Amino acid sequence: MSKNRILVVEDDIAIADAITINLQYSGYEYSVFHDGQKAADSLTGDHSYDLALLDIMLPGIDGFALLEYMQKYNIPVIYLTAKSDAASEIKGLRDGAEDYIIKPFAALTLLVRIEKVLERTGKLDKILRVRDITIDLEKHTVTKDGEEIELKPLEFEVLVMLAKHKKRTIPREKMLNEIWGIDFYGGTRTVDVQIANIRKKLDLADVIKTIPKYGYRLED
Repeated sequence: MSKNRILVVEDDIAIADAITINLQYSGYEYSVFHDGQKAADSLTGDHSYDLALLDIMLPGIDGFALLEYMQKYNIPVIYLTAKSDAASEIKGLRDGAEDYIIKPFAALTLLVRIEKVLERTGKLDKILRVRDITIDLEKHTVTKDGEEIELKPLEFEVLVMLAKHKKRTIPREKMLNEIWGIDFYGGTRTVDVQIANIRKKLDLADVIKTIPKYGYRLED
């Protein structure tokens, strides 16, 4: 299954670079434009995108005008913008954007919002890969070298979270909140146990790194 492909239209080169680095780490393919009109013109020859991340204040044409081009090709849109006024946010969402994120934003927050939009619009790639391991999100299965490895539900969820955010350190508390829920009263040792099981079952001791007193990072 092919990777999800994302269009990034952002005139601030530093911000565009930061976004694409995070997309690359998370396994997405992407194309970048720094001008709204050039992005619009490019769609005639290539519009095979699963999602567009659009700034609003752009040279050429702005993000609000660019939305119409995205809708023509059924490309869902998330606005990433410094325009924090309620009127702009309401306009963006009413016009048809899937989400509206105000700068500055945390990289992990953006990645989660991207995943939610892809899932909601039926475009999310259901396959994750870590070395010789394939994770099928739809079938809820994990295979290593073609052989299915049985993981318990919580082990599977922890592995998926790490695989979706490769090369990013994820705090234990964040894993607890997102996987076990905010009402879970167990300690962070619960996460450590799941990590130990995953490392053993999938031979990932050298891939899942422990960040002392903080959390874990998957290095692939």
